[in-house]
Amino acid sequence: MALNYIWIAFFVVAFFFGLIRLVFFGDTDIFKMMVEGLFDSTKASVMDFALPLAGTMAFWLGIMNIGEKAGAINFLSRLVGPFFNRLFPEVPKDHPANGAMLMNYSANLLGLDSAATPMGIKAMESLQELNPQKETASNAQIMFMVLHASGLTLLPVGVIAQRFILGAKDPSDIFIPIIIATYVSTMTGLIIVAIKQRINLFDRVILLWLGTLTLFIGGVVFYFTEYLSREQISLVSKVFSNVTLLVIPTLFVLGGLYKKVNVFETFIEGAKGGFETSVRIIPYLVGLLAAISLVRTCGILDAVADGFRYLFHFFLPDTRFVDVIPIVLVRPMSGAAAKAMMISLMKSKGADGFVGHLSSILYGSSDTIFYIIALYFGAIGIKKTRYALPASLFADLAGVITAILVGYLFFG
Repeated sequence: MALNYIWIAFFVVAFFFGLIRLVFFGDTDIFKMMVEGLFDSTKASVMDFALPLAGTMAFWLGIMNIGEKAGAINFLSRLVGPFFNRLFPEVPKDHPANGAMLMNYSANLLGLDSAATPMGIKAMESLQELNPQKETASNAQIMFMVLHASGLTLLPVGVIAQRFILGAKDPSDIFIPIIIATYVSTMTGLIIVAIKQRINLFDRVILLWLGTLTLFIGGVVFYFTEYLSREQISLVSKVFSNVTLLVIPTLFVLGGLYKKVNVFETFIEGAKGGFETSVRIIPYLVGLLAAISLVRTCGILDAVADGFRYLFHFFLPDTRFVDVIPIVLVRPMSGAAAKAMMISLMKSKGADGFVGHLSSILYGSSDTIFYIIALYFGAIGIKKTRYALPASLFADLAGVITAILVGYLFFG
């Protein structure tokens, strides 16, 4: 329901802001820009998002089907069952949804974007089997969505690669700040949803798992910073991510062979489902990206950013962070637009300057929340998202504030 009102608001606000620019500022090209952006976005939603996603979905859901038939997903479900059973009390301990959710979280943690989305949709489909109200998001689906959208990251490969391309002296120096920001965002989202769903976060099993995860992340950070050079951090992140992307399907295929599964036929069966899912989400992508395009091209985001810049000058002695506010506003709506802004800022301000570093941290520590919610819930026909969106946005805000603070701490 929240997406319905937001979608309407995007159209109405964009139209009236464009009208203000036309009438009061004589910007005769504004509606032309908005219309062109509208058509470009509807084309891109199919050509640049849905069609490439169809191939990725088909492959990874085919691989997931092999893993399920080989017993790998059930093994993962039993492994995380005690922990997930407390965070997701509606989901049985040995249900395949547990394994699919773990695969999605692991892919996010390792920066495997191409694998995370198909695994996430597979998890949502598994959770939908347990959902008694098929058009309303269940508690388990909301918890999964908020934790996924918070984007806990251990290896921010994409941001490091972009900084390398733009000539940063130390492309991987945003490694620790991004981990800190995404960790705070994830914990914030977890606490918000747990309070709403009355989940006891002081349960011994939950504390043990969260403590272990925290120690693991801290250990990785310590090892990377104490024993690896800056160049080695970048190299290890890239190599490890690529190796993992190949190891997962290989292990599933070998597991299927060991269990005497008809591997190729099983892959085809899962791939068909992936393609069908991709087709089903196209209307959701078209509608959402069209609305987002109008908001971007009408100029309201720039006006809001200028307003924040003017306001903060009265209260804060250092307002350098205001330059990255456009990324903060755009990132929940469009990853491509936020990436373009990050690149633009690094080019104009320098990849090794404060703003260049902060733009990288912000881009790497947040996610495209509107896109993710429309994609995941649209794939399974959820129309009432309840509090999934506000909880995700609040967790994102916590991550943004943390990103700015650690930006000053590390590079200020």
